[in-house]
Amino acid sequence: MSLQLDLSADPVALTCALVDVPSESLQEGPLADAVESALAGRDHLEVVRDGNTVVARTALGRAQRVVIGGHLDTVPANANLPSRRTTEDGEERVYGLGACDMKAGVAVSLHLAAALTAPTRDVTWVYYEAEEIDSQYNGLRRLAETRPELLRADFAVLMEPSNGGIEAGCQGTMRVEVRTTGVRAHSARWWKGVNAVHAARDVLERLVAYAPRSVEVDGLVYREGLSAVGIRGGVAGNVIPDDCVVAVNYRFAPSRSAVEAEAHVREVFDGYDVTVVDAVDGALPGLTHPAAVDFVRAIGGAPAPKLGWTDVARFSALGVPAVNYGPGDPALAHSQGEYAPVRDIEAVHAGLRSWLTS
Repeated sequence: MSLQLDLSADPVALTCALVDVPSESLQEGPLADAVESALAGRDHLEVVRDGNTVVARTALGRAQRVVIGGHLDTVPANANLPSRRTTEDGEERVYGLGACDMKAGVAVSLHLAAALTAPTRDVTWVYYEAEEIDSQYNGLRRLAETRPELLRADFAVLMEPSNGGIEAGCQGTMRVEVRTTGVRAHSARWWKGVNAVHAARDVLERLVAYAPRSVEVDGLVYREGLSAVGIRGGVAGNVIPDDCVVAVNYRFAPSRSAVEAEAHVREVFDGYDVTVVDAVDGALPGLTHPAAVDFVRAIGGAPAPKLGWTDVARFSALGVPAVNYGPGDPALAHSQGEYAPVRDIEAVHAGLRSWLTS
């Protein structure tokens, strides 16, 4: 018997229902089936399925089109199923796997997708797969590359947890490996060799001395960072190592491209062998776009910079300004005790409804 979702249920109850459907990355099929079934047949929506990604669109001829997106997958379970709704420290919460990241946001989105038959903006609702793992599997990435017409819009909202406030744009991120080399020798005759691990001291000292920038973009300040995140080297307990690699992560402001970021990192580690492992551009806030101005006015509060990378960067690459806006604290994502406050779920639901009907 196929799973049935009641999209008329209030978003808090719908959050519980979604949490109770296991959907670890690459296992989103049953939940994608349920989402597709719940949205199909509604006269105001055209529903498209691409793998385990579901897109539902209005076609009302409005002056603006917006995308509201959320991912269906979660990290692996950690004894945090089924959901539970409880009150702790005077706050009502929904606990459970993915409650914060990001089934509460998906619940809000699904409820509104079904309820708003005549929004003031045309809406493309996107529910995509495999956000939590390697980007080769990411459903939003696949749509951007193979069916970009489904994502064309004036503005996008990604329902990543943001404490119920607007987090605009996102940082770019790059991982590099900085290599030092030496000469192997027996550790009893260490002076016959050159210790590559010892040589990494200069790399680490450059990182300690590094002064990261704080960069203002559209009135928001993005703090950059260059950090060692790992080190490997060594052959055996009696061998002077001839190779050592320091793994470094660079988080950079969205005003700097990945190409510019690479040039900067190579300058910092001038004289060393530097290999780029991966790199992705960030996303500019785009808060001056008329659609973004309307959104901020409707939601209220002061936007904050997104310190981290999210899929808003995929929209930015398509020329679509995007923000993060969803219930829950991102610091709780992936934790065993993750939860979404009921007040956040209700506030985000009210905010999006107000924007889409004003």
